[in-house]
Amino acid sequence: MKKSFPYRKTFILGFGFLGISIIWPVFNSFIPIFLQAGNPEYNAKLLEMGKEIPDIVGFGLGPAMAFFVMTWDNIINVFIQPWAGSKSDQTWNRFGRRKPWILIGAPIAIAAFIMVPFAQTITAIMIYILITNFGMALFRSPTVAWLGDLFTAGQRSKANGIINLMGGIGAAIALLGGGILFDKMGRAAPFVAGAIFMVVMLSVALIWVKEPEKAQKVKQETGRVFDNLKDVFTSENKSGIYVLLGILFWFIAYEAVQTGLSSFSVFSLGLTPGAASMMTTLFAGSFILFALPSGLIATKIGRKRAIRIGLTGLVILFGIGFVFIKTQLTLGIILVLAGFCWALVNVNSLPLVYDYGDEEKIGAYTGLYYFSSQSAAVIGPVLSGFIVQRFGSDYQYLWLFAAIFMALAWLVMTGVREKKVIEA
Repeated sequence: MKKSFPYRKTFILGFGFLGISIIWPVFNSFIPIFLQAGNPEYNAKLLEMGKEIPDIVGFGLGPAMAFFVMTWDNIINVFIQPWAGSKSDQTWNRFGRRKPWILIGAPIAIAAFIMVPFAQTITAIMIYILITNFGMALFRSPTVAWLGDLFTAGQRSKANGIINLMGGIGAAIALLGGGILFDKMGRAAPFVAGAIFMVVMLSVALIWVKEPEKAQKVKQETGRVFDNLKDVFTSENKSGIYVLLGILFWFIAYEAVQTGLSSFSVFSLGLTPGAASMMTTLFAGSFILFALPSGLIATKIGRKRAIRIGLTGLVILFGIGFVFIKTQLTLGIILVLAGFCWALVNVNSLPLVYDYGDEEKIGAYTGLYYFSSQSAAVIGPVLSGFIVQRFGSDYQYLWLFAAIFMALAWLVMTGVREKKVIEA
């Protein structure tokens, strides 16, 4: 007998993801601007275009160095997140299986995150960034693995659609609210407000969502990330390899755009940091609208096909963006359409990993997902920052870079064998 889908439980769990999603948009919107503000090359270009120089205290770094600094946290994530996901498979105490990791990591992340805008030196801001991301890395994989614990294979695209909907709402709140707070109340306001919001939202999920009892019975000898990678590479079905490569390529493109978008808006279009953050809300808003439909579409036509449709749209849009984004209007149009396409890709990424993994090692395979995505979060910003700087610090090349890597992801996905999943 077909069971009804647990919408209430899914939306409550989504509050946890909503809380986590508050942090990253604030982090990625404002920190690159803090690092680069005051760079004389940007100031000269803005004056040449007849635009005002934003009144922001910063450290004057170029794009290559600033983007490299932004990846230090992701280097930690490449190793910590897979380890934490794998170890959480073996964890069970009075708080549960995944919850203990949230209770340890979240306070560390929140305390350091609040201190970021108060940093007076490069050294100080980097220490706060690293501590923030160490804390986040401790509980991100276990939190996502919770989805695998709570839902069957046939439910995961729909559940991930709802959870990404909630995460998208969090991102929109962070970008819109953070932009307003930055312009009205100063650089610290988005960070303090984001930390408070995250505490409240995570508390809802921790209190109201119970961990499944079956986790108590699972005793799995789970190896390190490289042991888990070895399992994927030695598997008879090579689709798992192509899935991880696809995730690597599409996140290289996404992380480059995410890290560089506020810099493009401020240093190429002359927007204020607050306005740049609010513009990104267009992307988050369209992602929100299409998150749940993306999960439903994938349930009907298959995850591979849904992802390739999304990748096709992103290749076209970023290619057009390279040529035509010259104004706030053209940027807004591209961001709205890209948000729809990205929903098809991102919502179905993690369930696709689970399709080719081991149901008894959900945390370990969540770790592999983050190994690929966080490796991309290192490669994407560093490589795109180098390209931008190589072409005279022209952020227009960010769009061409992203189009190329989305195209590579599309090609890699041709090697994935579609796996039919029965909807529960």
